[in-house]
Amino acid sequence: MLNNVSKSVDVTASDVANLLQQAESERRQVPPVVDRLGQGNVIAAYQVQAELTRRRLAAGARLVGRKIGLTSAAVQQQLGVNEPDFGALFVDMEIEHGGTVASNSLIQPRIEAEVALVLDRDLERPDTTMAELMRAVAFAAPALEIVDSRIADWKISIVDTIADNGSSARFVLGNSIRKLTDVDLQTCGMAMTRNGSVVSVGSGAACLGHPLKAALWLVRKLAESGDPVRAGDVILTGALGPMVGASAGDVYEARISDLGSVKVSFI
Repeated sequence: MLNNVSKSVDVTASDVANLLQQAESERRQVPPVVDRLGQGNVIAAYQVQAELTRRRLAAGARLVGRKIGLTSAAVQQQLGVNEPDFGALFVDMEIEHGGTVASNSLIQPRIEAEVALVLDRDLERPDTTMAELMRAVAFAAPALEIVDSRIADWKISIVDTIADNGSSARFVLGNSIRKLTDVDLQTCGMAMTRNGSVVSVGSGAACLGHPLKAALWLVRKLAESGDPVRAGDVILTGALGPMVGASAGDVYEARISDLGSVKVSFI
């Protein structure tokens, strides 16, 4: 669905890809693209995402994983969908643990805490089992995803966010890593602070019931499309609690029980 996208892209999808690419380059907001692609037309939205991904790869970017979005039942209900979505992660999107993000490099950033999984083998089967997924996970780590939307005022539909790479912009992985046997990802608690004050709380169960359930959905979805996850890929499994706005001068740190902490500053 991403790397294997046909070079003959629908004209409308190509136009929307041009619009979003230019908006990101110029760091400006644009009106929702759902009116161009059609309400609920997730196929067209993924075509736009795939075209943007193809362009980045052609320009020399390196794909290092995927992010899963819409793992909250409440958010799915709000957007009128019954499954998550996904976006692509590139090497230039990664910020080191404890590093900094220039706020003026983004448009209207927000931040959320997640569990990240890193794989040590390819998963190419659409009927991949949970056991096969668990065997393929090298380790889990605490993560922050910095989301950003080119869509004005975050007035997004499912079509808008899919086309816009799942509204993903940057990600941070914590330095503490754990084997799956050493952590309970379903019951782990999360607290994210801004300058030391708690701004978001949640747990592993908030992520589609279990972060591994979200990851299995992604693995099967990408395998069906002929673009499976590979050894070394990072999977951001979805938010454990509400996302919050991110502003220059603020320091964000998330602590996830049994996993450790992850930190980033906005300048």
